[in-house]
Amino acid sequence: MNYKKPFIILISLFVLIIGGCHTKPSSNKTEEIKNNQLTQIEKDQGWELLFDGETLSKWRGLGRDTVQPDHWKVENGTIRKVNNIEVLENTNGIEIDGGDLMTIETFDNFELTFEWKIKKDGNSGIKYNVSEEISTTYGGNHSALGFEYQILDDDSEKYKGKLKPSQYTAGLYEMYKAENVKINPIGEFNKSRIVLNGNHGEHWLNGVKVLEYEFGTTEFDSLFQLSKYANYPDFEKKRKGHIVITNHSDDSWYRNIKIRKISK
Repeated sequence: MNYKKPFIILISLFVLIIGGCHTKPSSNKTEEIKNNQLTQIEKDQGWELLFDGETLSKWRGLGRDTVQPDHWKVENGTIRKVNNIEVLENTNGIEIDGGDLMTIETFDNFELTFEWKIKKDGNSGIKYNVSEEISTTYGGNHSALGFEYQILDDDSEKYKGKLKPSQYTAGLYEMYKAENVKINPIGEFNKSRIVLNGNHGEHWLNGVKVLEYEFGTTEFDSLFQLSKYANYPDFEKKRKGHIVITNHSDDSWYRNIKIRKISK
C-alpha cells in the first residue's frame, strides 16, 4: 500500500485551510462613522453639517447678531447649553439672558437628524418652522416661537404624570403626543429625526417613527386651536424657518446635527 499519497493529500488540505484563514477581507468596507462629520454616502445624498464640532459658525442667538457665550459653549465636540446655576456662578451672580440658539440659515422642506443627551430632571427641545419676526413680536426678544420637538427626562418625578401627553419626549409640544417612545438612559445620547416635507411632518426617536401630522387637516387645526399658540397670528402656517435649540435652565448637549434639503 502506498502511504505517501494520503499523507500528501492531508498536507495539501492543511495548506488550503491555513491559507483560507488569511484570505484578504472583502473590499466592501463600511465607512467609519465619526462625530460631526459626513460620510461620502451622506455627502452624495445631499446632507450638510449644521455643527462641525468646533465652532458655532452656522448659528447665532435669536434676536442677536452673535452667540451669547455664557449660556452656549462648544464642549468636547458638542453644543452645550450651560445650566443657569453655573452661568450665575461664572458671572458673579449677575443674571444674563442667554436666549435661544438659532441657525443663521432658514429651511423649508428638510430632513434633520441630531443626537442629544440631558441630565436627570433635564428639559430641552429643538424648535423648527421658526419665524424670527413672529418670535420677537410675541415670544420675547430672544425666545423662539415654533414647532417644538420636546426633550425631557420623562421618568423624573418633577414631570411624571404632571404634563400634557404632548409635552413629553419627542412630542410635537402642545399638539401631538409621541407613541412607542424608547429613551436611552440619562447621560447617554439619543438620536432624533425630524422630517418636514410639503404639508407632512414626522418625529423619530432612536430609529422609530413616533408621530406624524399634516398641515391644514381637521385634526391639525383642532389641536392647534387647543394649544397655547392659538393666539399667535400665522404661527401654525408652514414656512421657510429657522431651526432652534431652546434655552432652558438645564444642561443639554447636542452633536451630529445634520440636515438634508428636500427638493419639491
